[in-house]
Amino acid sequence: MSTGKFSNLIPRLITALLGAAGIVFGIVYSEWTYFVVFFIICMFSLIEFYKLSGLDGMLPQKTFGTICGLLIFCLSFFIERGDISYRYYFLIFPAVSCVYMIKLYKKFERKPFTNIAYNFLGIFYVAVPFALLNIATFENQVYDYQIIFGSLFILWASDTGAYFAGSLFGKRKLFERISPKKSWEGFAGGAVLAFAFAYGLPYFFSAIGHEPTIRSWQWMVVGVIIIVGGTFGDLVESLLKRSIEIKDSGTSLPGHGGFLDRFDGLLISAPFIVAFLEIF
Repeated sequence: MSTGKFSNLIPRLITALLGAAGIVFGIVYSEWTYFVVFFIICMFSLIEFYKLSGLDGMLPQKTFGTICGLLIFCLSFFIERGDISYRYYFLIFPAVSCVYMIKLYKKFERKPFTNIAYNFLGIFYVAVPFALLNIATFENQVYDYQIIFGSLFILWASDTGAYFAGSLFGKRKLFERISPKKSWEGFAGGAVLAFAFAYGLPYFFSAIGHEPTIRSWQWMVVGVIIIVGGTFGDLVESLLKRSIEIKDSGTSLPGHGGFLDRFDGLLISAPFIVAFLEIF
C-alpha cells in the first residue's frame, strides 16, 4: 500500500469525525439545532461560491446573493414548520429581482448581465437544494430527522467507499477530462457501501424505537439517487474549479477543502430526493 495515497488521511479523518458529530447532533437534538447547523453550512457554501466566481473575473453581488440565498432557506424552514403561510414564498421573487436595480448603480462593469447570472446561479445551485431539505425534514409541520439523517449517512458512506476503493484499486478513469483521480473502481466501492447503509437504515431506526418514515424500497431508491447524484455533484464542482484553475473551493475544512467540496454531492442529490419522496 502506498502511503502517498493516504497522505492527508489523518486531517481528513479528524475533520470528518468532528464535522459529522456536530451535524448529527444538530439534526437529532431538535429542529432548531438542525436549522442553525444547515444555516451555517448554507451561508459558508454561498460565500465560497461567490468568492470562486470572483476569482474567475466575475462581479456578482456577493452579499446580496448570500442574503437572498439565506432568505430562501429561512422561508422554507418557517413555512414547512407551520410558523408562517406558504404565501411568503412569493417574497422570493421580488427579493432576488432587486439585483437588476442594484446593477444599474454599478459603474464600469463590462458584463453586468453575466454577473447577474452568477448571482442567480449561486442561489439556485447552493441555496435552493438546502431549502428543499427543509421540505424533507417536515411532515405535516412536524420535524422528522430521518430523511436528512439517512441521506447524509448514505452520502458519507458513498464518499468513504469511493475514497478507499479508488485509492487502493482505482485504474479505470471515470471522467478523466474533469476529474483525473476518479475511477470506476472508486465508484463501485462507494456504491456498495452506500447500498449497505441504505438497506440497513430502516432496521436502525426501528432498533432505536422510531417508526421508519419511508419504506425499505424507498431508501434503496434514495441510495441510487445519492450514489449517482453525489458523483455528478462532485464532477460538477470539479468542472467549476477546473474552469477557475484551483484545486479546492476553500480551506475551511482541513483535508476536505471547503464547504462546497464537502457538500457538492448533496447539492445535486437533494432536489431529486425531495422530488422522488414528494411524488412517490
